[in-house]
Amino acid sequence: MRYPFWLSFLQLAGVNMVSNLLVPLAGLLDLAFLGNLAEIRHLAGVAIATVLFNYLYWTFGFLRMGTTGTTAQAVGRGDADEVLLTGLRGGAIALTVGLGIVLLQLPLREIGFTLLSAAPEVKQAGRAYYNAMIWGAPATLLNLVWMGWFLGRGKGRAVLLLSAVSNGVNVVLNYWLIVRWGWASAGAGAATALSQYAMLGVALGLLSREVSGTQVRAVFPKIWNAAALKSLVLLNGNIVIRTFALITTFAVFTNLSAAVGTTVLAANTLLLQVVTLAAYFIDGLAFATETYAGQFHGGGQRDRLRALAELSGALSLGLGLAIALLFALLPQPLFRLLTHHADVLEGVRQSAWWLLPLLGFGSLAYMLDGYFLGITAGNVLRKSALASSLLGFAPIAAIAWQTQSNALLWLALTCFMATRTVTLGWALRQSYLERC
Repeated sequence: MRYPFWLSFLQLAGVNMVSNLLVPLAGLLDLAFLGNLAEIRHLAGVAIATVLFNYLYWTFGFLRMGTTGTTAQAVGRGDADEVLLTGLRGGAIALTVGLGIVLLQLPLREIGFTLLSAAPEVKQAGRAYYNAMIWGAPATLLNLVWMGWFLGRGKGRAVLLLSAVSNGVNVVLNYWLIVRWGWASAGAGAATALSQYAMLGVALGLLSREVSGTQVRAVFPKIWNAAALKSLVLLNGNIVIRTFALITTFAVFTNLSAAVGTTVLAANTLLLQVVTLAAYFIDGLAFATETYAGQFHGGGQRDRLRALAELSGALSLGLGLAIALLFALLPQPLFRLLTHHADVLEGVRQSAWWLLPLLGFGSLAYMLDGYFLGITAGNVLRKSALASSLLGFAPIAAIAWQTQSNALLWLALTCFMATRTVTLGWALRQSYLERC
């Protein structure tokens, strides 16, 4: 059989998809609660504040991504001590950074909102969201590590449980804090922060069932191994640059949307939620690709990597196009669930067809990201992200800003995804040639 691992791959991908799907569904419910308030400024305020949290949290996405690939490779080698050490090293970094963010929350807020473009009432709503959500930083970063650790070990059910707890608590608290108590954007921020601590509590409970104190004490002196730390720093440095480039691209897109107008910002925010929904779906495949790529690479089974990329690529492309087509064909009934504002719905209708090329390229880019994260090829990811942001997105986005064209903004984002796919695909082809 050409894909002897296909059944276990699909099982892991399916669990990952359900786990990932809970995140955007909770986000959509957040938007629905906010979008149906009397004033649209609460929805717009959360949108611009989310840009800041993307920088704060996605910049440290290496805590999840680096942990998954490194853990998976240790599993492939059969190195149990290194599996545990990977989680402990990541946890120590996450806790330190999370506490630092809490201590620096005021300057981070003032710098961030100074740089963002939005009406004063929108910024006010955004600040309220930020002030509540920032207290969840330590738990959020620690959760990234433990999600990555369980993913690297192929423990999809544990990841599903963690996601269910986090997002279930988030939805319940959002309903009470936004709808019942009227806290608006502040309620959305508080609900998210509290849900992260609930998730962390469950993660630590799962960890305590699998790892004893004796095991932790036995490997603890090795946490600060110089060679391992150097390798970790190099990998994480590349992932940070890669992630920063991606975040900046979406941040500029959101900021330029706000510059065009609050209605455009709200419409584009709803469309980006579809991109997020698709990404979390496709990331179910990408995460499984990451796990298997790391285990195959770590175990020296490099002949199986090509079959993995072919299988995951075909499934990812089909899934991405199917989601895009659904929302492009039925924009009014689907998006009316999220907001009743007619001008926002009209803006969504005008731009919905951009989802097809955007998610067509994006689905392949997400899968290839997972592949290279699994084999910890951080330099490939760094180069691709920089080229995509600087060459694929920036020139067209500059013209869009000059002309105040929302259509050109979507073209710029589509070219960004296309460049990611081409550059990562080229790197994949070169890796095939090197193994021949």
